[in-house]
Amino acid sequence: MEIFKNANFDFLGKKMPFLIVSLVLTVAGLASLAMKGGPRYGIDFQGGALMYVKFAELPPVERIRSALTSRIKGEIAAQRIVGTNEVMIGTELKDERELDAARRTMIEVLTATFGEQSGRLDFTNTGRQALVERLRDPLQRAGAGFSDEQLDELAEALLEFRDSAPRSGIARSFDEMSAVAGVTPAVIAALKQECYLAPFSIRSVEIVGPKVGAELRHQAMMATLLALGGMLVYIAFRFEWIYGVAAVVATFHDVVITIGLFSIFDREISLTVIAALLTLVGYSMNDTIVVFDRIRENLKILRKEPYPRLVNLSINQTLSRTVLTSGLTFLTVLALFLFGGQVLNNFAFALVVGIVVGTYSSIFIGSPILVFWQGFLERRKRAAIVALPSGKQAVRRSSTKAVK
Repeated sequence: MEIFKNANFDFLGKKMPFLIVSLVLTVAGLASLAMKGGPRYGIDFQGGALMYVKFAELPPVERIRSALTSRIKGEIAAQRIVGTNEVMIGTELKDERELDAARRTMIEVLTATFGEQSGRLDFTNTGRQALVERLRDPLQRAGAGFSDEQLDELAEALLEFRDSAPRSGIARSFDEMSAVAGVTPAVIAALKQECYLAPFSIRSVEIVGPKVGAELRHQAMMATLLALGGMLVYIAFRFEWIYGVAAVVATFHDVVITIGLFSIFDREISLTVIAALLTLVGYSMNDTIVVFDRIRENLKILRKEPYPRLVNLSINQTLSRTVLTSGLTFLTVLALFLFGGQVLNNFAFALVVGIVVGTYSSIFIGSPILVFWQGFLERRKRAAIVALPSGKQAVRRSSTKAVK
């Protein structure tokens, strides 16, 4: 499918506005990184405790943050996941010994703020063994006649019912559990007596130590640099070294701008963002190689064509492919960015920015580098000829005519 037939746009002639935009974005991003002391790393790289909590109603984020700040030192991040009743709570702790204590404190604070202090068991956040221990004596006193094995199966069935849709961790009433197999009125009465239903459910807790975070940062940086280095070697071998340099410069330009925009918009760099950056590296490099491959083919066919015109022609010939590939990919990641939820938002943001920047860098960053280098070689060749003594120049001209 060809969208642009016989396209003849002067891309190289219009490169200056794009170069200026790239320069502005790069400087702004680097300035933001310098002022903020580097990227804003997520818990994956910085270390800390991260907890996802689901609430029965709209979560009071400010109340959560205030309650945790009074008990846990350091910065506390509490953010509602858009479109849900879930809250992402994070702490940044430098001492590895404090992480597990922070996790326990977070649970205690949530229980004290939103739960009961009556001594009853929190059914919403309990486990199977704790539920079995709490129900054993009341059911024996009621003469329900459950053996240990039956009681264990009952607790497992109750928790499975709690965690299944549409409750998804938060039950509204013990009475609705009468639908569970084996649940009798005596079981319902024991549940109401010994347990209560907290309005929040702790979905998951992640703990990353500072040493592990530092190691992950190092590995992420090395993965990105090794990817660029490997591609440089491949392209230099497959084409010429200047093609490899141009492709790597264009791709590095994309990564720098993307990280800079993360800093400007105060977004976190996490493992998912690194995955997006590596995806961006491969995508941008592939887009650049398509253009460079067409330039190489045209060099064999259009030998007498001026090099800038040949590059411009090659870009026009690959324009339909670029628009189709980049356009469809952009629509996909844009949908992910708009509707993918908070967890994938930074990942999708990196891809949205990367695809836009990566597409134009292949045309307005990588290709002009080739043109500049070719012009530099021609100027040096002309300067060498001018520098020769007049007799040698005459011999060279006559030899050139003889060859022709």
